[in-house]
Amino acid sequence: MMRKSILSGLIATALLATGFTSSVAAHQAGDIIVRAGAVMVSPNESSPIIAEISEFSVSDNTQVGLNFGYMLTDNWAIELLAATPFSHDISLEGVGKIAETKHLPPTLVAQYYFGNAQSKLRPYVGVGVNFTNFFDNEITNPTALELNSLSMSNSWGLAAQAGLDYQVNDKWLVNASVWYADISTDVNFNAGDTPYPQVTVDIDPWVYMVSVGYKF
Repeated sequence: MMRKSILSGLIATALLATGFTSSVAAHQAGDIIVRAGAVMVSPNESSPIIAEISEFSVSDNTQVGLNFGYMLTDNWAIELLAATPFSHDISLEGVGKIAETKHLPPTLVAQYYFGNAQSKLRPYVGVGVNFTNFFDNEITNPTALELNSLSMSNSWGLAAQAGLDYQVNDKWLVNASVWYADISTDVNFNAGDTPYPQVTVDIDPWVYMVSVGYKF
């Protein structure tokens, strides 16, 4: 009986040391959570028909994503999404790639985490605001329609989020999350020497991220 008690104690101690126990504390008020991983922006774009050819098409892109969260309570938090700059090809059907752009889309959301501080699995939802800064806008195929002088305005819009954290131990976690962002930009360019009428492009991407996180 004593040997069984000692063995049980050793097993319990080992489980506590590795963090694979139901008593692992997940997210609590005051925690700072930093996550890093791969994030993909998949535009759901729409625009007017350009030069009677087609709408603009905007390619997907994957970059290194970072987000920083702060637990206001055991269930409420704020989070900032950041990433290395995304790069997108802009194309017209039948013409191919005509331009490219880069952007940074910092997104701040208020989140609600389901469950309690002892739950290793914490699904959550969030809503907030997105700011997208477009830069390095460049016509890459100037012979197509004699396009030149591309510019794209920055964007403010709403954002929504859903995600899931799994607490591996007291400090480390894994995460999967998805965002939807309202992104719209005014596009200006010239066709030869003539300014083309301003075009509003709704990009409205889905953003997917898988990451590893650390809790401070």
